[in-house]
Amino acid sequence: MKRLSEERTKLVFEKLKNYIGDNVKLLIDRPDGIYCFREKKERVYYVSEKILSLANTVGPDNLISLGTCFGKFTKSGKFRLHITSLHYLAPYAQYKIWLKPSAEQQFLYGHHVTKAGLGRITENTPQHQGVVVFSMNDLPLGFGVAAKSTADCKFADPMVTVCFHQADVGEYIRSEDTLL
Repeated sequence: MKRLSEERTKLVFEKLKNYIGDNVKLLIDRPDGIYCFREKKERVYYVSEKILSLANTVGPDNLISLGTCFGKFTKSGKFRLHITSLHYLAPYAQYKIWLKPSAEQQFLYGHHVTKAGLGRITENTPQHQGVVVFSMNDLPLGFGVAAKSTADCKFADPMVTVCFHQADVGEYIRSEDTLL
C-alpha cells in the first residue's frame, strides 16, 4: 500500500467534498482513531492507522487489499467512488434524496430518479451536487448527482429526471457474474 500522491489526494478529497462537504475532516479524525487513504493498483482504500501499521509486517506481494475500498482511478485519471464507501458517506451527507417505495426498485436496477419517485429532498440542494439516496426508512441505497435544484424540483414535470444514478447497493447482485 502506498500513500496517495498530492495530485491524487486532491482528486479524492474533491470527490468526497462533493458528497459530504467539510465533513471530510470527520472521516480522518474519528473518535476510534485516525484513518487514512492508501492506494494499491489504482484503487483507494480507507484504513485505520493502527491496522495499517500492523499490515506493514505483511509483504507487499502478499497483501491483496486492506480496509475499505472507497473507489478507483480511471484510465483517464478521474476518481470514481465505489458503493462500498456508502456506509461511511451516508452519515455525513450534506444533501440527501429520499425515494418513494415505488421508486426504490428502479433506482436499485440502475435507473435515474424521476420527480414521480422523489419522496423528499434536502432544502437548498444545488443542481449538479452529489447526493446520497435513501429509502423513506432512512436506509442508504446509493448515491447520485442532483439533476435539478430543490427549487426546480417543486415545479418539474413528474417524468423529469431529478437525480442521475451514480452507484447503488444493487450493483453487488448485478455484477455477480463478472466477479467470478
